[in-house]
This record gives sequence, structure tokens and C-alpha cells, in this order.
Amino acid sequence: MVKILSFILLSGLVLIGAIQSEDRSVLEEYQRLRKLKPLGIEFADYFQNVTLNDLSLFDSRLPTEADLLCVNDLTTLVTALQGGQYWAIKMIDAWGGIPSGIFTGNVYDLGNFDECINIKKDAIRGKYCFLDVSPAKILGVQSSLAGILKMKTATCFPASCSATHMNKFVDTILKKILNVNMPSTAMSISDDSCQTAEREPWNGLTILTIVILSVMGLIVAIATLYDYFLVKSQGKYQLHTAVKLFSARANSRALFRIVVNQSNPNVIECLHGIRCMSLFWVVWLHQYASIFASPNINRFATLSWLKTPITMFFLEGTFSVDSFFFIGGLLVSLIALRTMERNKGSLNVPLMYVHRLIRILPILAISILVYTQLTGVLGNGPLFKGGSNSKASCEKSWYMTLLFVVNFANDMCLDHTWYLAVDMQLFLISPILLFALYKWGKKAAAAIAVLIVLLSGCLFATMMVNHYSITSRDLSLQKKMYFYTHTHAAPWLIGFLFGYFVYLNKGRKFKLNWIAVWSGWILCLAMLFTSIFALYPKLESGKPWLMTTLEVSCFYTLTRVGWPLAVGWVVFACMQGYGGMANTFLSSPLWQPISKLSYSIYIWHSFIQEINQRIVRTNTYFSNYQVMLNFWSTMGFTVLFSYLLYLLIEAPIGGLDILFRPKKKAPAEIKLMTDSDKVCESHGHDVDQSNQREIEGIESNVEQPADKSQLE
Repeated sequence: MVKILSFILLSGLVLIGAIQSEDRSVLEEYQRLRKLKPLGIEFADYFQNVTLNDLSLFDSRLPTEADLLCVNDLTTLVTALQGGQYWAIKMIDAWGGIPSGIFTGNVYDLGNFDECINIKKDAIRGKYCFLDVSPAKILGVQSSLAGILKMKTATCFPASCSATHMNKFVDTILKKILNVNMPSTAMSISDDSCQTAEREPWNGLTILTIVILSVMGLIVAIATLYDYFLVKSQGKYQLHTAVKLFSARANSRALFRIVVNQSNPNVIECLHGIRCMSLFWVVWLHQYASIFASPNINRFATLSWLKTPITMFFLEGTFSVDSFFFIGGLLVSLIALRTMERNKGSLNVPLMYVHRLIRILPILAISILVYTQLTGVLGNGPLFKGGSNSKASCEKSWYMTLLFVVNFANDMCLDHTWYLAVDMQLFLISPILLFALYKWGKKAAAAIAVLIVLLSGCLFATMMVNHYSITSRDLSLQKKMYFYTHTHAAPWLIGFLFGYFVYLNKGRKFKLNWIAVWSGWILCLAMLFTSIFALYPKLESGKPWLMTTLEVSCFYTLTRVGWPLAVGWVVFACMQGYGGMANTFLSSPLWQPISKLSYSIYIWHSFIQEINQRIVRTNTYFSNYQVMLNFWSTMGFTVLFSYLLYLLIEAPIGGLDILFRPKKKAPAEIKLMTDSDKVCESHGHDVDQSNQREIEGIESNVEQPADKSQLE
């Protein structure tokens, strides 16, 4: 989503730059637009002098009942305006006008949404709609302004009038005001933009969503009350398994338990920090994407913003996803290989798949319902018509999301779930690679390395053959370069090989001199900063489209490999004691609670961002500081919402995998797993929960097993 948006943003700014070069023509057109600015006042003046014959909304055809009702309400409005009645003046006062600040890119005048929809006079109710205005078409001029400055201004009419009625009425009045003949597309109102105070009735899916959440909430409340009042101490009295699964008290203890780092060769403590920092980066860049779609009063400020270094953290923010793929591949191989070693080469593949589905699928399914059914229930505003932006897409491809193939859909349901689809597809083929590694060892590892090279070559060739450019407007090609599985397989496979490397060495300490350590860190930082800032000189020059296809292809292909290699060094250095301040920061126990909630935060952050974006009543302002304010607001509400859904859905249902575990496990061991931190590794990268804790150093809320050989 963000990668495509960045290409659209760059392409749009090329056109905006062209507009600014036509200063004389733009100024001439602006002078002609000035008389359209006070639209509400123009309409009020016209209403006060209009006759009933002027209100005719039909030609020679017979009027329908809806036509007559609309004319009757308009007649009442005219009479009320002529009499100076308060409600009628409010209906005109709620109108917008030609937006102020059109030279800074403002194309919205939102009027007063609440003033309009709250108008009630007898049977008359206010209806808020957007009037799409194309200034160049109105004035009959040909310029780049026609394609860019299509404005949206608020109107307020009686609710009995449809968009067809209002379009005819607007057309009649503006022709008299401007004394020009306008094409029908110059100014138009669509029913899709209209809203009233009446909320849409809940459909069956909305009711189902509320029922599911309510039932789960009731079960969790009962289990929690039982846990709190009837169990004196969880340390002395063992809870029933069902109570432990659903008790908010038990799950909260596990979630917020912070474990002090221990010296254990099987622990990779820095993964918590890497995961959380990558997650923050994802939310942050999606916050920028959200504000770009907002009614900014200074939309053209992105021209100067694009020439600042911070822009690169947005345009190249997709590397955060490659960090997740690296962690995912690492944990899959390391956990599974240790399990295979204990089981003499056997691996319960069906159980591995079932465990993953139980951990990921329930929260994903409920997210589709919540996004599509509850977005409109939880908020309203001028931009809130139709509920979630994903609603129409999910009606077409919801099943592809649940089957984890949505990354191949033309219209994706919940854009950010493409990552889960790619990760699941790679996870499904992992047993083949695991058995190969276990049987053939380094020969299989070499074959995987060759596969990484081949996949990178395939990506490079595809970009070269299709003449891919950084400002390409071919969205289908951009999707092939970003959403398809093979384009992100390299980071996952590099992580997979790194997990095999860690498995082979089994806590071995590598003695490196200071030259090797400093060389590793310098090379690592060079790859990270090159991946982020390599394109900045082109962007600063204002001519990113001058990059050749070869340059873009080399950058895109090599960084897809360089970034996970750099992350691999960070993990290796932290494990071996060469991480210094980086290890102190990334391995801090304070990351653990957010790390455990990472899957839920990833799922729900877009839900919070969409609501915050679409409830606005006035124009917004774009700046880096404003984005950071919005980011922390989003992060706070997302964590709270994720915690709630974690207690209601993720923890109870995700813990049901104990039903599929071998019966030979002792109760104490089951308790260890169910009371433990149920972390969904890197948005679901987990194969076996007990082994997962061993790798990450996340201890349960009971004592460790006496048999320390389980940790080796």
C-alpha cells in the first residue's frame, strides 16, 4: 500500500510542479474564480428572490412523488429564508465555498457537517453532500489546472432531495450567477457523498460482529471473576485450563510480565527491540500515508518535504517489512530444527500448520468484520460516508484474505494483510527446506543461497524487461514488484539460513578482535543507510524520474538482500556480546509487552488511523510535527484496542492449541505454556510455543522446568 502510494505521490508532484511553472495562466484563472467563493451567500441571495416556477426540477416529464416532496421542502426553505428563520439560515451557513489556499494545494471546504445534519424543522432534515467542482471546466479553459484542482465543497439541502434533484438545481442557479453554459461534469453532486443524521441500520454481519465480541467479553468476564474471587493465589492453586485461557487476569499477568535478561546461549533477546522498532516504523509510515489522504490545507507542502532527508524514511519504510521477514525465517528454522533434533529428525507438519492457523486466523477473521462493519458505527464525519475504505474490497476478496492469497488479488481486502499472506505462503513451504537442511546440512544451505540469488535475478530481470521506473504509474506492475511472494522471499530465506547458522553453533562464542567487530558494524551501518538514503540525491534535485531503469533495478534488487544481511549482523553481534549500546537498547526487557502485542498492533493500527483520519470536521495541516502528534495518538489508542482484542480473541482462542499437543506432556508443562507469554512471533512467526520462549528469553509466570536440558 505505502510503496504504491509513494509512487503515486512522486508522480502527482511532477504534475504539481508543472502547474507552478504557469504562474500567469494560473493567476488569470484565479481571478475568474473569485466570484464563486461565497457560494452559500450566493445561494441565499438567489433563494430570497426566486419564484416557485424557478424551483422546477423536471422538464416535460411527469413529476414523481419524490420530485414533489423535494420541491415542497425547497419551497418551505425559500419561504423560511425570506422570513429570516433560524433553521433556514443554518442550512445556508453550513455550506462551504471555493477553498481558501488553493495555491498551497487545498481542494476541500468541509463547511459545517454537524450544523447541517442536525437541522430539524417539522419533516425537513438537513442533508450534507459534497459538490465536486472543476474550475477549469466552469471557465472553459484548457490547462493543467483541470486535471489537478478538482475541488470538493460542502452543500446542505433538505434530505428529501436526491443528488439528481440537487444537480439540476445547482446547475440552474450557477448558470444564472455566472451567465455561462457549463458542462454537466463541471459541478456535480453524488449520492455517495451525501449523509444525514439517520444512521444506516445494522445488517446481519454488523449484528454478528457485535454478538461475537459480546459473547467473548462475557466469557472472559466470567472467567476473570472466577479467577479473582475464587482462586486465592495462582501460584498455589492451579487454575482449570479453560479458566486460564479466558481469564483476563491470567493473560494480563503473562502479557505484562517483564523478564530480566539472563545469560542463556539459546536466548535472542534483541529480537524484541528489533520487532518493536520495525513495528513503530510501519505504524509511522502508515501515519504519513493517512495524512496524505487527509484534506490538507497545504497539500503542496509535500514538494518541499520531498527534498528533506526524513522523506527517505517514508519512501523506504518498506524495509521494516523485510526486517519482519528476516525474523520470521530465523525463528521458523531455529525452532523447528531444534524440535527435529530432539525428535530424531521427525517434525509434525500438520500440527505445525494447525498451530499457526489457530494463532493467526481468528484475529484476522474478526478484523475483517470489525473493519468493514464497525468503522461506520464507531465514528462519523464529512469523510465517513460508506464506512471503511476496505468495505467494498472485502466484499470481493475477503475469502482470499482468510486463505492467505490476498497479495495476488486485484482489489485487496485490508491492504496491510498482504504481509500475512506472503509470510504464510513461505511458512507453508518451510517443511521442505527444513527436512532438506536436516538431511543434507550445508549442501542444502548452499542450495538455498543459490535460490536467493536466482530470486533476486528474477526480480531484477522483471524490472528491466518492463522498463520499471520510480515514478511509474502502472499500478499492476508495482503490485508485481512488491506484493508477490517471490519479491520478498529473499529476506525470509536469509533469516532462515541465519537460523540454521545459530542452530549449528548452539551457543558457541566467536572470538573476534576489535578490527573484525568494527568492520562488521561499519559495513552493517553502511548497508542500512545506503538502503535508506541512496536515492536521496536524485530526490533532492527534484528530478527522480531521470533515474534509469538499470539504476532503479539494481537498487531495488540489491537492497532487498543487503537489508536483511545488515539486520543479521545486528542480531549476531548482540548474541555474541559485541552489540554494545545497540544490544543494551534492543535487548531491554521493557520491549517485551509491546513485542507480545505486536501482531494485534499490526492488525489494528490501520483501523485506528482510518477512524482518526475520517472523523475530521475541518481542514488538516501537514507537517512532520503534526504527523508525530498523530502517530503517538494512534499508537496509544492502538495499544489499548489491541490489548482489549488480545484478551477477548487472541489469547483465549490462540491458547486452544494445547488441545492438539501430545498427551504425554505433564500438567506442569502445559501450565508453563498456557500461562506463558503468548507471543505471535513477528506477526505470527511461531511453530512451537515452548521452544519459542526458549529462543526469545520470555519466561512464564511459573518456575522454569527442572530439566535444563530442554533449553539446549
